[in-house]
Amino acid sequence: MKEKKENALGRLLEFAGGHRKLTLLGCVLSGVSAVLTLLPFVCVWFVVRQALGGINGEVDPQALAHWGFMALWFALGGLAVYFAALMCTHLAAFRTARNMRVRAAERLVELPLGFFTVNQSGRLRKLIDDNAEMTESLLAHQLPDLAGAIVTPVAAVALLFVFDWRMGLLCLLPMVVAVLLMGAMMGGKNARFFEKYQRAIEELSGEATEYVRGIPVVKVFQQTVYSFKSLYQSIMSYKELASDYAMGCRNPMTGFTTALNATFLLLIPVGMLVIAGSADSWGALADFIFYILFYPMCALMMMRVMYASEAMMQADEAVQQLDRILKEAPLPEPEHPVKPGDASIAFEEVSFTYPGAAKKALDQVSFQVPQGATVALVGPSGGGKTTAASLIPRFWDVTGGRVKVGGVDVRSISSRALMDQVAFVFQDTRLFKESLLENIRAARPQATREQAVAAAMAAQCGDILEKLPQGIDTVVGTKGVYLSGGECQRIALARAILKDAPIVLLDEATAFADPENESLIQKAFEQLTRGKTVLMIAHRLSTVRHADEILVMQEGRIAERGTHRALLERKGIYGAMWEDYLSSAQWKMGKEESV
Repeated sequence: MKEKKENALGRLLEFAGGHRKLTLLGCVLSGVSAVLTLLPFVCVWFVVRQALGGINGEVDPQALAHWGFMALWFALGGLAVYFAALMCTHLAAFRTARNMRVRAAERLVELPLGFFTVNQSGRLRKLIDDNAEMTESLLAHQLPDLAGAIVTPVAAVALLFVFDWRMGLLCLLPMVVAVLLMGAMMGGKNARFFEKYQRAIEELSGEATEYVRGIPVVKVFQQTVYSFKSLYQSIMSYKELASDYAMGCRNPMTGFTTALNATFLLLIPVGMLVIAGSADSWGALADFIFYILFYPMCALMMMRVMYASEAMMQADEAVQQLDRILKEAPLPEPEHPVKPGDASIAFEEVSFTYPGAAKKALDQVSFQVPQGATVALVGPSGGGKTTAASLIPRFWDVTGGRVKVGGVDVRSISSRALMDQVAFVFQDTRLFKESLLENIRAARPQATREQAVAAAMAAQCGDILEKLPQGIDTVVGTKGVYLSGGECQRIALARAILKDAPIVLLDEATAFADPENESLIQKAFEQLTRGKTVLMIAHRLSTVRHADEILVMQEGRIAERGTHRALLERKGIYGAMWEDYLSSAQWKMGKEESV
């Protein structure tokens, strides 16, 4: 446990960079503040002795004033030094949290796009923002408090035995018991609580997001949360985890609080006995008053130690979570990159298995897309169509065989050069909360306004720009306008047209388009794919009839291949799919006519 805490603190100081000195300075100042905070109690002891001495006619007003002002100056000095300590640690904490976010963001940019298909954006945001925020609180508050709490016991123990060892021992024993009980709370099966807690929160957050997205279905079919078993199970798992932890800490925490607050039950009667049996009863009374005033400070110190220890456990888990991203290795870049000779695509005995999966997503797949040709991938869901397309721009690297672009293995092409070769239009289109102009120019930031407008017109976006209040300068998303799925798809096509890459990958680009938008999208396709090498994935078979070759994917293999006409004549899988497609289209037309 101790090693893990040191590692977490060491990693945080690494993230702090040049500001780690501020963190260390803040901790030193916090320790100095802790000592200064104890000294007013000594001054109060002198004041009490002087005041009690006045009962015998020996009071010294100047001494009373002197020790009174000393107590005030020590208290103010302690506050000032503590303020300076927090200023140092806050500045370092803000910079550390910033560095953590920047390091994580830089690593995300380096990772292959396949990483983002298996890691939800909400989970990544939580890993980066929430964990950085958690460590920020530790460095800004708990760490300097822990430094002060470590220094305080040394000075406190000395003070406890300076005046009367018997009353000092009574004050020390409860703190020893509290330390043992605190170890019981944070050790054993509770030692890994925060690791399990983070997992439970991540799972619950993800499932809750899915539930919120499915609320329309729940309301339409009058279901309840129980219909979303995964969310319900996540809630119950979180409940059991939190309940088990709370119940496991119940007895130790009760004992911890009791030990710290029950000292006076022993201190008061023992103090009375010491006063009664002392030759200098007024001096013993002064000592007793000192311990009565000083012990609450010791109890506060123990509470700070507990909270700081808990914060260290949280920080340890937060750093480990963030390191999961930082330890993700980007795909290796070639030492001597080779430029592709043309825009052809070739799969040579390609096999691929997703990380953690037992079954191959692709198994010995081979095909070619000559430069300027169009090849379509069709077949049932889960057949490997999207997987095959994602291997071309190296979302993942193949586990067997080779994927070539322009006769060169994609692993021998630099990432930048490979991305310059390929334009994407996916089923799920994402627009930034920017103007349409900037959304289109995301494909080529150096493009002029005129070039972006021309791309939008080529993508059949003229009607979209006409109806918007600021035209192409209209902001989409929050505080802006929202576009339909088909309209978003046409904006995505404008991006691809503006990029003007020689290879175009289309993955279900018309999946969410209504008939009107689909017609416009098809016209945009003609502009986008003219003279390009095209690999398209489609469930709507009407969009692939004119492809140079159609590959029917099933269970990770190519089950059939040929032109539309050749595959229909074969009357195999594609033929059955075509019959189903025609039946579906006729059913829709019949329903419309009956209405």
